[in-house]
Amino acid sequence: MHDEFREDAIARKVGGRFKLSTLVQKRMVALNRGARALVDMQTKDLMQIVVAEIMQDKIYLDTSGEVKVVEDESETVDALEALLADDDGPGIDDLN
Repeated sequence: MHDEFREDAIARKVGGRFKLSTLVQKRMVALNRGARALVDMQTKDLMQIVVAEIMQDKIYLDTSGEVKVVEDESETVDALEALLADDDGPGIDDLN
């Protein structure tokens, strides 16, 4: 088992263990079907690639459960704002 999954940080990063599991499974299917890796690594281990993509904020699970690729940093902010809005809690603008 990968050490990254023993840490809570990766689960918190994506919104919990269920979302982490979903994200990993869907991304691994995409990579198995020929999707290009978003990180430059000297390994063929798809799990290591997916973990690196998550930790480097290259992919995320959108509100409908689909894997999305982060094209630029503003997209990450938009995704976080959408997730916060779905939680019925304060948005990023409300925190200031």
